[in-house]
Amino acid sequence: MTKLYEKRTNKGRKKMLFELGDLVWVHLCKDHFPEQRKSKLQPRADGPFKVLRKINDNAYEIDLPSTYGVSTSFNVADLSPFFRLDESRMTPFQEGEDDMTMPADKMSQALSQAITT
Repeated sequence: MTKLYEKRTNKGRKKMLFELGDLVWVHLCKDHFPEQRKSKLQPRADGPFKVLRKINDNAYEIDLPSTYGVSTSFNVADLSPFFRLDESRMTPFQEGEDDMTMPADKMSQALSQAITT
């Protein structure tokens, strides 16, 4: 019966595991960072920060500057992975062309197809 409860509870959850040295964003919630979250217009996350140590699957120690004045251990709910700017979210199976490098004849052909459809 416990397995059934566990399965239903974890149905929509996604397991987040980080390795040592990974870069992560830290979510700035008002409870933990009152000085950084005074206004709705301020950023909701800060980073990237390096993962220093894995406490368990649910908690990590982050290389956070002392200016924040909070503990350096965070729950995975307050962390999200940082994707470098050179990393593309496009899968290797997707092909695409840059409009700026497309020859003029191909550009006019693509435009005429878009207009007719």
